[in-house]
Amino acid sequence: MHEVKEVGAAELIYEGNSYKYPVIEGSEGERSIRMGSLRADTKLISYDPGYGNTASCISDITFIDGEKGILRHRGYPIDELANNCTFIEVAYLLVHGHLPNQNQLTYFSRLLNRHSLIHEDMRNFFKNYPDHAHPMAILSAMMVSLSSFYPELNVGEGEEMDLTVARLLAKIRTLAALSYKQSEGHPHVYPSSKMTYVENFLNMMFYTPVANYELDPVTVRALNKLLILHADHEQNCSTSAVRLVGSSGANLYASIAAGICALWGPLHGGANQAVIEMLDQIRREGLTIDACIERSKDKDDPFRLMGFGHRVYKSYDPRAKIAKQACEDVLNKLGIKDELLDIAIQLEDRALNDDYFVSRKLYPNVDFYTGITLRAMGIPTNMFTVIFAIGRAPGWIAHWLEQRDDPDQRIGRPRQVYTGPQERKIIPIENRD
Repeated sequence: MHEVKEVGAAELIYEGNSYKYPVIEGSEGERSIRMGSLRADTKLISYDPGYGNTASCISDITFIDGEKGILRHRGYPIDELANNCTFIEVAYLLVHGHLPNQNQLTYFSRLLNRHSLIHEDMRNFFKNYPDHAHPMAILSAMMVSLSSFYPELNVGEGEEMDLTVARLLAKIRTLAALSYKQSEGHPHVYPSSKMTYVENFLNMMFYTPVANYELDPVTVRALNKLLILHADHEQNCSTSAVRLVGSSGANLYASIAAGICALWGPLHGGANQAVIEMLDQIRREGLTIDACIERSKDKDDPFRLMGFGHRVYKSYDPRAKIAKQACEDVLNKLGIKDELLDIAIQLEDRALNDDYFVSRKLYPNVDFYTGITLRAMGIPTNMFTVIFAIGRAPGWIAHWLEQRDDPDQRIGRPRQVYTGPQERKIIPIENRD
């Protein structure tokens, strides 16, 4: 990990006393005040709901500049990765810090194929879930169950680390596909050594004994891009959950299961499903684009324009442009005329030319088009977040490994500002009002 450099000091004056804290700078010029001794010095703590202004770690995995619309993994821009690499190459990059050469990629790919099966006894777990169980519920439970089947888990370095990483990346894809099959009440499909990572997932999802599934190169390429777009996104909710659980010494599988649960929320990984539901509502109710735009500005109206704006990006989400192109490629190749896409394009065009959205920097985010693409592939809405989880797994793993090797890290333990009652005495029950 690269070291930060000290570039100055910030002064805090409190109750007539002066306290100085070092200002540190990262490789892209981002600056932060190192305030680890704040409470010891002043008896004060910072209050920052959602940690929007608090750096919880030093990381060299992903860089985001929300004002300029920049997203880079290990220095590589997201558009170059999405247009020139496979998901497995990006996964290798996130975990190892560099893109693989051909020998490294071949070795890593073979590991993924070799460990893509799950223990046969785990299939009994699937049988006990009801058919209507949400795939994310199944995926999170099955992920943590992996630690029971691999109790020898000990993430070291070199080949040992490659084995653990490949095992998890291979099995999360298999578990995700089986979760879908279980929710549909269909027989499970085994992975094949003859297919790529993405091809295997699609085949395990859609092949049935009575209907062969033909892989379409455009669909495979589009899903590969969507997985890359989700591969990592700095210290978001689910990644922070992985780090927080991992900081307790919990194993990798338990930490990833926590990330899956955090991702499940509609404000995080479930946002692309919310976009589809919004577009479908517009279609169903025959709402005009102008009416939707005006209603979204009214705080008293329950209607919300989903897929616009982002906690970090204050310009166009760089992932959204790639997702939009992938969406158009899939629909054109499959010959699908999707009314929801037409509505989405009109909404985007109208919003980007409306002062209300422009002044508030509410641009389309990555969720705006991914749902339409997945829908065109035949993937049901309750699987959207599962796809997100597969894509985000390399980032989660990379952050877990980075935290493990960071000497500055310790168990996560945020503070709070207490507003409850002060000390009081217990009144005997017979005397209570």
